[in-house]
Amino acid sequence: LIVMVVMAAALRSLRALPRSMSRIKQARTRTRTPIGPLCRRRACACARARARSACRRIVVLASSSSSSSQSSPPSQSAAVGVHALVFSGSWSRDDALKAIAGAAKANYDFVEIPLLSPEAVDGPMTKDLLEEHGIFATASLGLADDADISSEDNDVARRGEELLNAAVDTCASFGGKVLCGVTYSSLRKYDKPLTAKGRDNCVQALKNVAKRCSDNGMTLGLEVVNRYETNVCNTARDAATLCDDVGASNVFVHLDSYHMNIEEDSMEQAVLDAGDKLGYVHIGEAHRGYLGQGQCDLDGLFASLKKSKYSGYVAFESFSRAVVSDDLSNTLCVWRDMWEDSEDLAVSAREYIRDRFV
Repeated sequence: LIVMVVMAAALRSLRALPRSMSRIKQARTRTRTPIGPLCRRRACACARARARSACRRIVVLASSSSSSSQSSPPSQSAAVGVHALVFSGSWSRDDALKAIAGAAKANYDFVEIPLLSPEAVDGPMTKDLLEEHGIFATASLGLADDADISSEDNDVARRGEELLNAAVDTCASFGGKVLCGVTYSSLRKYDKPLTAKGRDNCVQALKNVAKRCSDNGMTLGLEVVNRYETNVCNTARDAATLCDDVGASNVFVHLDSYHMNIEEDSMEQAVLDAGDKLGYVHIGEAHRGYLGQGQCDLDGLFASLKKSKYSGYVAFESFSRAVVSDDLSNTLCVWRDMWEDSEDLAVSAREYIRDRFV
């Protein structure tokens, strides 16, 4: 039965190739008409992406059928996603549709949904849109000053755990299997090192939340961010140690090239330090703009991921005040617009990642 399903999906993908190739020819034909270089680039990029995606799906399906342990192909084949904030700054139905449709059109496997306010995300509506467009979703968040599990104040730590629990429930409501981000502290600049009491509160809360994730068939990520955004996990080694302290098999390290560029000795060393705990990687430039136009050693990162045979999630992340709300832009210190065209940015990033990694 599994072989028959795989073969049927492969045949559907093969039948889609002529249409994709036809779109490429049409895009090339349109380049002879005066429609402008940006439109030509988008048309050709989207057509190439669809054709390559069809080929990649056949390889993924074939490899998944050859191993009975790969019960969830997307999470075992280096699925590539995009952060929803590339498209939308909030999550009304129109905003959700824009992000999900935009991710699908650019040939991403999933969209990463921010859950800074879990109650603002309509789970059933989101699930319907995801199913309609044939992609899945992960979720991420950072904690708040008054809801911080690394606080010495037990009431503040308790509110942080409640926020994480709400995020778990919302993620589960739209079928998400991954919750990641700065799940261990507030997303802000601290004025002193983490205390022993604060770390104890953090570890205990993560144990509880990891159990809740496990009950919902989910995993929990600890995103490593720079010293100006947390005092808990600034390096891959910090996150790996915290994973060990929590001691739950569904807790993993989440790396981000933007932060690695600031804190790590090298991209390769960070991947080595994370080891087999690595489960999620954000790909972002040093200036939060187009990939390849900043100083991040992305080639070194992709080479290290290949060398380690990484097969987890990869998500493109970029922020611009043109899309992101003022409050979040201020929190992330996004003071300028690195881009305005979400679609062009998303397609460019997908091509960049495909050419170098997946």
